[in-house]
Amino acid sequence: MSKDQEIQPCALAECVGTFILVFFGCGSVHVAVTLDALQGGWQVASVWGFAVTLAVYAVGNISGAHINPAITLALTVCGRFPRRRVPAYVGSQLAGAFLGACCLYVIFSGSIARFEEEKGITRGEPESIVTAAMYGEYYPNPTIRLHQDAAREKVVTLGLGAAVFAEVLGTAFLAFCVFALTDPDNKGGPGRLLSPFFIGATVALLVAVLGPVTQACLNPARDFGPRIFAALAGWGPVALPGPGGLGATLAVYLAAPLAGGVLGGVAYCRLFGPSQKGGPAAS
Repeated sequence: MSKDQEIQPCALAECVGTFILVFFGCGSVHVAVTLDALQGGWQVASVWGFAVTLAVYAVGNISGAHINPAITLALTVCGRFPRRRVPAYVGSQLAGAFLGACCLYVIFSGSIARFEEEKGITRGEPESIVTAAMYGEYYPNPTIRLHQDAAREKVVTLGLGAAVFAEVLGTAFLAFCVFALTDPDNKGGPGRLLSPFFIGATVALLVAVLGPVTQACLNPARDFGPRIFAALAGWGPVALPGPGGLGATLAVYLAAPLAGGVLGGVAYCRLFGPSQKGGPAAS
């Protein structure tokens, strides 16, 4: 079997896994914003967590279920994933996220239009950031009332630096936990069968804390796949380049998660990975 033939099922698995993540995760945001059918941040965060768990169980045995360019990059930098496969994985993740957004729009387009009509929102205008946030991500989270009120008063509740820091730290924590939970030498870990559940739980916790702030990207494919779709579906410059400009969008939702993923992966591999092979320090 050629190398191209070997990568095809993995690329398809990454596409499907990321589709699952976006369909259920972004779907929960659609439901919460337009239908008011989910109450509180924890309910949305829980859906994101279970979406990750389902995706990992569904395709993990085929591709490893990275479903996130930040995890793919972290594994590559740490020597755990071949560089030649990175473009196929990242491209498939973006494609899966884009397709997930397309399917959500087919289902929710009527609800979105009705919501925009009731709220006096013109799609593509600055106020449509509220509905654009069902696809791409923005800081501070425009669906939170405190941030909405502050924006009208021209009060900054979250600056660029704080948003970058939040995404770096959150993705570093995610990558660190992914490495720890999937390390076969980690005898205190949950094991292969339960690690997807705890990875999903990690995502749920991060979304619960960071979601109201930066919408908890942690995953460039999850952001840019739906963001590109939103730009094509009428949100235009509100989606891309975004209200803060292309530089800010790339810094917070591309560079920060990628840097955080590498930081978390390297931290685990250098600081804790070697000690797992020897068992508990007291032994």
